[in-house]
Amino acid sequence: MIDLHLHTTYSDGISETGDLIREALAFGLQAIAITDHDNTESYALAAEAARGSSMEVIPGIEINTVWSPKNAPETEVHVLGYYIDPADPDLRGVINTHKTARTEQIKEIVKKLNKAGVPVSYEDIAEKSCEGGCLGRPHVAKTIVEKGGAGTISEAFQKYLNRDAQTYHRRNTVPPHEAVEAIYECGGIPVIAHPNEMEGIETLVVELMDYGLRGLEAYHRRHSPAIIEFHCSLAEKYGLIVTGGTDYHGPADSYQNALARLHTPDYVYEELKKERARRNMATFKVS
Repeated sequence: MIDLHLHTTYSDGISETGDLIREALAFGLQAIAITDHDNTESYALAAEAARGSSMEVIPGIEINTVWSPKNAPETEVHVLGYYIDPADPDLRGVINTHKTARTEQIKEIVKKLNKAGVPVSYEDIAEKSCEGGCLGRPHVAKTIVEKGGAGTISEAFQKYLNRDAQTYHRRNTVPPHEAVEAIYECGGIPVIAHPNEMEGIETLVVELMDYGLRGLEAYHRRHSPAIIEFHCSLAEKYGLIVTGGTDYHGPADSYQNALARLHTPDYVYEELKKERARRNMATFKVS
């Protein structure tokens, strides 16, 4: 059993890194990847927590990007990276750009919320993340609920944080092409996360292959069997691998429920390792 898509408190997950690793070990997972949004700080902690076990902790990331196709609305695209080098300067550059953009976005949202009568502060929101972590709209939503601006997280998103809300502020971010290239050039394996959430996926796949795209996340908790089959076929058509994971964000003690809802076949892990071997045989750095 494997899980190649997990989140911790270093992005918008609830679980501390060590707690999540202990749960994964308890369930006998062969391999996991913590793929926090725009952040790699959890990797060292995860590797240390799994030291001495047979479970592989794959260095990973999920980079949030925006795709602007011709004659179509902007679409948010999340790019997963596996077997990345967390210290690579180009990848660090993308991460730092996103961290700055996230801070700017949250501060602008705070201003708009205050004008709308919701008494939140940037400091209130920052407290929801651990040191070195990335802030996002889930942290804002939790703060809104705490301050009485909404009854639930979902209501906070619906009223204040959806992209059509007056209090929303768009985050400046890199296009998916740049994220894929940064992951590929540091020796990693770039994969489109939960591809069913965007239109024109085949067009995007073809574009991103020129930048190093190597896979699609076919197995995901929101993907039906038919959707899984579609993306497996799409990957096969273009010679890409498929990956999968729970995309888990919740508390560690309910992780087993997420695993029960999604089974990622063992062959996915084997193909990922083969892709890594192919990358290692042809390792180079584009100057």
